[in-house]
Amino acid sequence: MNFCCRAASSFAIFHGGKGTFFSPFQFHFRNYSHFSNARDAVKEDRQLFLKSVREHCKLGFSNLNYPLSLFHQLISLRPLPSIIVFTQLFTAMSKLKRLQPHSTLISLLRELELSGIRPDMHTLGILTNCYCHLGRFDFGFSLLAKSLKLGYPFEGDCVIFTTLINGYIHCDKLPQALQLLDQIFKLGFQPNIVTYGAIFKGLCQIGDNAAALHLLKRMHSGCCKPNLVIYSTIIDSLCKDRLLKEGLDLFTAMKSEGIIPNVITYTSLIRGLYNSGSKVEARYMLAEMLECNVAPDVPTFSMLVDMFCKDGNVDEAQAILDYMIERGEIPNVITYSALLDGYCLRGQMEDAEKLLDLMAKNGCEPNIVSFNTMINGYCKARTIDKALNLFQEILQKGIMTPDVVTYNTLIDGLCKVDRLPLVRKLFKVMQGHGISPDIVTYASLLDSLCKNALLDEAIELLEDMEYNGVKPDIVIYNSLMDSLCEAGQLENAVNFFSDLVLKGLQPNVKTYTIMTKGFCMKGLMDEASQLLTMMEENGCYPDDRTYNTIIRGYIVNNDLSNAFYYSDLMVSKGYEAEADTLSLFIGLLSSDNLSDSAKDQIRKFIK
Repeated sequence: MNFCCRAASSFAIFHGGKGTFFSPFQFHFRNYSHFSNARDAVKEDRQLFLKSVREHCKLGFSNLNYPLSLFHQLISLRPLPSIIVFTQLFTAMSKLKRLQPHSTLISLLRELELSGIRPDMHTLGILTNCYCHLGRFDFGFSLLAKSLKLGYPFEGDCVIFTTLINGYIHCDKLPQALQLLDQIFKLGFQPNIVTYGAIFKGLCQIGDNAAALHLLKRMHSGCCKPNLVIYSTIIDSLCKDRLLKEGLDLFTAMKSEGIIPNVITYTSLIRGLYNSGSKVEARYMLAEMLECNVAPDVPTFSMLVDMFCKDGNVDEAQAILDYMIERGEIPNVITYSALLDGYCLRGQMEDAEKLLDLMAKNGCEPNIVSFNTMINGYCKARTIDKALNLFQEILQKGIMTPDVVTYNTLIDGLCKVDRLPLVRKLFKVMQGHGISPDIVTYASLLDSLCKNALLDEAIELLEDMEYNGVKPDIVIYNSLMDSLCEAGQLENAVNFFSDLVLKGLQPNVKTYTIMTKGFCMKGLMDEASQLLTMMEENGCYPDDRTYNTIIRGYIVNNDLSNAFYYSDLMVSKGYEAEADTLSLFIGLLSSDNLSDSAKDQIRKFIK
């Protein structure tokens, strides 16, 4: 009896910091009269404890403290438990990825080996995975030699090979993963389906479809044939890159090999066809899917709802949602949000409000994307007060935290209805809540300031933007330079134009056209003409707006010779005169100071 008490004391552990002690022997602090001796009781308690460990491993852990305690109990047992028990514990611990258990596991595995337990291939696989996560691939490779030294058959190294390949992919080192695969082939070793799966996943993630198709061909020549998962992975990647012909060809080849497509395969093809504009073919693929008794799942239904909404067929999307519910599929927030977006795009805000209520009624709580969609819908419908009310409701009820999209949508909506005082206030509130404005926020506010001729404030905001590490794009500079030119501040506009290249921005055709207009407004026609020459030298060619701008400039500045020159040049480029340009030419026909030949030239041009 004293032996049992000592054993119980040595195995007691502190569980989860809550003051609850668990002992493998706690089951038998009772009358042992029915046992032949205490050793039988200890033996039974040991078995119960090991069973308890296995059950805990199956259920999983929420922290590292408890499994660490279990490990120390296990390693103090005599005789030591099988390596299988330890492997189960290590596997469960490795699933706590958010806690980064890799260094801890390496220490435990070393301690285990020092205790005299020989690692098996699964244990070595876990250790390899830990080294890979820590970027120590050299240690991972050393385990290959160790496995051979321990007498494991070479075929078993597939676990370590696959782990190393996965490790390289996890660390964005796909070239090294492919090199290792080549080495495996050169050694005469045939990778298994798991190894191939890891490589295909990595190739498709970086969009290297050519390499994926080449590897697929190589796989066919070996004894490990591609399965449905591999085909679906490649088809999905091809469809996302709009390589529809290749995706459909692979789909046909897969079926010819007797591999039956599943809902994931069909969903990838339907989405790819639809996004590429092949809407009729997408419907045919959907029909084939249903004819083959492949039932759509929630992601498929969500995709279909989104597709029809973006195409403007909101009623059809609603019918799909109804059909989905009839089939017993429960729509998720993505499904509802897609339909919500459809209603908002069409300005059917009452229907959107009803759908929002239905979401909550059906136990699907709207997320910030749902609310952002509603706010955007209200803004587009110019019912800004409703958008503000919904925003206030989110804040007051603490439903969720508005994100940068929420603020950007509201700021843009308020700018469009010229409510600048409220925009300024919201801009400060946004920053006060710890949300940094992005380029979209600044672009909306700058555009509004420019349209209201508040140019000093706009320039100050631009400086604030750059100070906060948000790099303005050419669109923002175009807006500011255009407003400066309109306000007669050509010198300031020229300064910004001159700084563009220094800031790493390339002027586009709109930039040059804005500056051309600025020079024309000041009567600086030589500068305007030189700007067009510079534009072409920089590989940016004038468009119809550029030509019309400089033609109007020459007309206004009474230089018809150059106006006619650029008119002929514009027509030779296949462009036409704008209404304002034609109006200026027509006005000249009534001038007494214009020669008959000039008037004939104008009549010829306007025809």
